[in-house]
This record gives sequence, structure tokens and C-alpha cells, in this order.
Amino acid sequence: MKIKSLLFIIFVSMMLPLSTAFAAAHKDRSSLPIAIKANELAADNKGKTAIFSGKVVAKQGDITIYADRLIINYGDKKNDVEKIEANGNVRIVQESRIGTATHAVYESKLGRITLTGNPKIMQGADTMSGNIITYFIDEDRSEVSSGAGRPVEVVIHPTGKKGNAGTR
Repeated sequence: MKIKSLLFIIFVSMMLPLSTAFAAAHKDRSSLPIAIKANELAADNKGKTAIFSGKVVAKQGDITIYADRLIINYGDKKNDVEKIEANGNVRIVQESRIGTATHAVYESKLGRITLTGNPKIMQGADTMSGNIITYFIDEDRSEVSSGAGRPVEVVIHPTGKKGNAGTR
């Protein structure tokens, strides 16, 4: 049990740069406009949804979402977006960070992005993957869970320190 606790502490401390970097540039995006480009749009005002399909690119603030299909769920207030669901070849970019998955849910009011379906986050050479990756943008934290036979995997390339090369 002590080894698991130690591994968890190491994991959290090593993943902090990835999760905080993804969250560092957050501003209240829920009030920012969302610009969307796609091949097709099907809007349902009564159902409070808009479905974009074909080479979809959606941008809000510093977050850009690329996907095959994007579903926007509107809230009760005019132009209020509750959540954005992306499906198929999902790629989310924020500055130098890239998240990929087959499905993602972006809830800008909650400051949360959830990636599922072979999710992976990359920043430079560092990577993180698991069954589900959830970023809490406003809180500077992330959660990665295993499941469906897929463990949590992290690859971190520590920055080199001057004068330590070849000493062991």
C-alpha cells in the first residue's frame, strides 16, 4: 500500500505542470463568443441543440476544438451554451497543449473538459493517457482514471540540470 501511495504522490507532482499549464490561461470563457466552422449545420431551436458536422473547428477564447461532429447544447437563457460535445477525431488545442480522443465534453461554465475514447494529452514530449481524462481548468487540476483494461500512463521528460550530465 505504501508503494501505491508513493507512486500516486510522484504522479500528482509530475503531472502538475501538464494540468496547470492547460489551465493557466483560463479566463471566464463562458461569456466569450464561440466561432464555429463546419461543412453542415442542423439546428433544433425547440430541442436547444445545434449539430455541426464535417471538418468542424470551434474556437472560444484560447481553446480550439477540432472534430468530425460537434453538438452544442443551449441553456435556458438566450445564447447560453451549457456544453459542447465533440465526436470523432477530437483534438483540443490550448497554446502548446494538445488533447486527443474520440469523444470530448467541454463545459466552459464549469471550467471542465472531459476526454474519453483513447484520450491522450501532450505537451512537448510529455504525455498522459488513461481511460478518462478530466481537466478542471479553473482549479488547475486534472484527473486521469484507468478502466476498460486501460491503465493510466504518463511519460515525463525532466528538464536537464547543468553540470549533472554523466554523473551517477
